[in-house]
Amino acid sequence: MIRIGNASGFYGDRFAAVNEMLTGGELDYLTGDYLAELTMLILGRDLMKDPNRGYAKTFLRQMRENLALAVERDVKIVVNAGGLNPAGLADALRELAAELDVGASIAHVEGDDLRSRAEELDLGQPLTANAYLGAWGIAECLRGGADVVVTGRVTDASLVVGPAAAHYGWSPEDYDALAGAVVAGHVIECGAQATGGNYAFFTELDSLDRPGFPIAEIAADGSSVITKHSGGAPASEGVAGGGGTGGAVTLGTVTAQLLYEIAGARYAGPDVTARFDTIQLSEDGPDRVRISGVSGEPPPPELKVCLNTLGGFRNAMTFVLTGLDIEAKAELIKRQVHTALADDPPAEINWTLARTDVADAPTEQQASALLQCAVKDADAAKVGRRFSGAAIELALASYPGFTVTAPPSDASPYGVYRAAFVDAKAVPHVAVLPDGARTDIAPAASTQQLTEVAEPALPERLEHGPTRRVPLGTIAGARSGDKGGSANLGVWVRSEHAWRWLVHTLTVGELRRLLPETAELPVTRHVFGNLWALNFVIDDILGQGVASQARFDPQAKGLGEWLRSRHIDIPEEL
Repeated sequence: MIRIGNASGFYGDRFAAVNEMLTGGELDYLTGDYLAELTMLILGRDLMKDPNRGYAKTFLRQMRENLALAVERDVKIVVNAGGLNPAGLADALRELAAELDVGASIAHVEGDDLRSRAEELDLGQPLTANAYLGAWGIAECLRGGADVVVTGRVTDASLVVGPAAAHYGWSPEDYDALAGAVVAGHVIECGAQATGGNYAFFTELDSLDRPGFPIAEIAADGSSVITKHSGGAPASEGVAGGGGTGGAVTLGTVTAQLLYEIAGARYAGPDVTARFDTIQLSEDGPDRVRISGVSGEPPPPELKVCLNTLGGFRNAMTFVLTGLDIEAKAELIKRQVHTALADDPPAEINWTLARTDVADAPTEQQASALLQCAVKDADAAKVGRRFSGAAIELALASYPGFTVTAPPSDASPYGVYRAAFVDAKAVPHVAVLPDGARTDIAPAASTQQLTEVAEPALPERLEHGPTRRVPLGTIAGARSGDKGGSANLGVWVRSEHAWRWLVHTLTVGELRRLLPETAELPVTRHVFGNLWALNFVIDDILGQGVASQARFDPQAKGLGEWLRSRHIDIPEEL
């Protein structure tokens, strides 16, 4: 059994988590995920300003404080903080190790960056173009004696699969073991989301003041136990699980994370396709959940590529509408803004009215609605001060009570994300070992085209008595997130009876009724009977991705909680 911890779920996660994980208990490996689709855009803009940048600088600062400690405790570190410049971060780490007089061996993985070959691969002219590499470059670096392995864009789960494969000597054809490690990696990749963060039933947890970060104890067959350190603050402070780290690891927190940013039963990666419809969860003691039974299949022949381009410039103004005649006030300011910009209007003008006001409100804030005007154009001047200044010029000539939430501002650039796919054989995958030797990693020898799994046979419909109209979240949890312009929304329940009701009730049609914003969008439902869960993939709801800011909640983080708040007739026995 090896213990692989996580200390970062995104670029900006808790800085102290690295130290907390190194000092909180036993570990063999510590991983950190610093990259997301939006992060790649941010790093791409950094690289435009300085060719020596393009990596997550936070990690370098964390290593200044913790590299010696990691080496002392013999904890190997594997992170994707290299971003667009893994070689640059590796060099910076070597300089840091020399400065600190720490004998740390540094390696990195490269080959994912396809910017220089974008035209050749028919990828257009992106700002960033990064293929999702797998785990074998990481494994080669660890076998080569690395204490720290830095990568660019690899799949999030590869940060866990690589150490497990190196430790147990798995081959590329050990699909079930690899798939089990992928599932464990998927659970812990987002840090404290596995220990109670963003958890639908958070009020049931003892303490979320400072949740601990997760650990996957992975066995030789790929099965795992998800847990967390138990040390730290004394139990008398009311933290969960009888230990000192906050949050909890439960069947619910693990199920929630399993449903995060997935699609159907086949979860494809560059090394293996994991069958999420084979996952079995069971309790293994306080703050311990066992994952077993995961089946794996050969990976698809193509790699996914994350493409970011600069889409243009955007700006926004939010008008506060207070008291009576909210709709009429909104129509007046809309007409006035359009008239002010009529000579040379922006390419896009989008209005959103949020009726946050209530009648006979006891406070002014509760009596107010928010009207946002968002504009986009390729010309920064059209959506800069020309737009925001024109809006402010109306302050004394518009609706009664005119006010805005922020002063006039300049335009800011926005990005556009899209995914592409390229033949895995066309993408280099290179492990650069601590001694500088370069090892080419071969693509998967056996592949299998990705196809959808047919919906399984559904359980018998629940026969029940009277119902009551209450929020769906009374009995159901949810977790939602973004994948480019699409969102996924996973919903689960915690008993077989509730499952027999949910799976027959929450159809695509019912989802569209409950969430009118999805009514005209493509929606696909996936059934996971082994988890008592449904997953809905809602295409196009996020426009051109999070960086384009096309929606109030651009990463769909609150989509699941909106669904849980909607009222539906639920059997009283549930």
